[in-house]
Amino acid sequence: MLIGDVARRSGVSARMLRHYDSLGLVRPTGRSGAGYREYSDEDIRLIFQVESLRSLGLSLRDVRRALDDPGFTPSDLVDDLIQRTRQRIADELDLLTRLRRIDAAEPAGWEDVLQVVALLQALGSPSAGRRQRAALSSVDGTQVPVEALVEAALNETDPNVAGALRWALAQSGDGGLALLADGLRSPQAEVRERAVQTIAEIPHDAATDVLRDALASPDVVVRRYAALALGARGAADAVPTLIDMVVEETKDAEAADVLGVLASDPAEADRIATRLVDCLAWGTLAPSARRRLTEALADIPGSTAARALVGLSQDDDRAVALTATSILTFREGTGKLREGTGKLRDGTGERRDGAGTGTMPDGPLA
Repeated sequence: MLIGDVARRSGVSARMLRHYDSLGLVRPTGRSGAGYREYSDEDIRLIFQVESLRSLGLSLRDVRRALDDPGFTPSDLVDDLIQRTRQRIADELDLLTRLRRIDAAEPAGWEDVLQVVALLQALGSPSAGRRQRAALSSVDGTQVPVEALVEAALNETDPNVAGALRWALAQSGDGGLALLADGLRSPQAEVRERAVQTIAEIPHDAATDVLRDALASPDVVVRRYAALALGARGAADAVPTLIDMVVEETKDAEAADVLGVLASDPAEADRIATRLVDCLAWGTLAPSARRRLTEALADIPGSTAARALVGLSQDDDRAVALTATSILTFREGTGKLREGTGKLRDGTGERRDGAGTGTMPDGPLA
């Protein structure tokens, strides 16, 4: 069969058949009287074998090795093909993601496209300083898709860069909240923590709603961050978790500070005081936990807290009794409570325990 007939029947172009011949991959067994290539049935069968192997992604070199080497084992080559295919798919998906993000930025011209590409590349840079500059510059007019900022924030390990990304997302509105809420359900604990920290800095009602949902998270760290942020926003839903933090000595100073903020509402003050008193009645609490609960009453105004402190001043635990007495002295005399933080100052205005300022903590809540 001449080359033209083979090309029509096999679907392999005459040019490719000549290339196979030049490589020694499929050489026709005969020549016509006029010198044209003639292919036997066995040659045609070999052509189909070559094409079948190429359809799996093998190079012509791999095909020749597979056909010529009697000791060839296909399993290793197939495993390698699987890995290469996976990498190729990952590369294509990465390209698709970049293209979608550029499209979402709605560039007006190629200059805008190049700016977005440069910023996306900077967000993925190995240099922390470059990533930080990219995060800060993302609010200076360059339309960076919020999806890219969220992905960067959820994966950032450098605290300075992470802070810049959270700030950038807070400036961008609440468009990334859905993605951040998905981050709260990540199988990776560190991603969940970054997600709730980022949501906590978005000053919108929609973010508050997401934080309320986070109070029911099975991840205790997520619940604690959510409670601190919600309490600072005046949401009483956070009170039970905040009291648990005081009991468990996990950012207990910050939790007490936020309880003091919430207690500025007289009705809420009595409810918080009642919860604290109920906890103090638990028979299983360690003495240190009872002292922390007593200290938490310091900035809770109202008669409920006052009566509790009077009773605690007679407590069998001397440390609790002394703490309650000290608080009563400050409340009734000339001593001043540390303003806005829920901890006592002594007569010189110095903080008693070196606690934090009541802002969102940077340290772990585990």
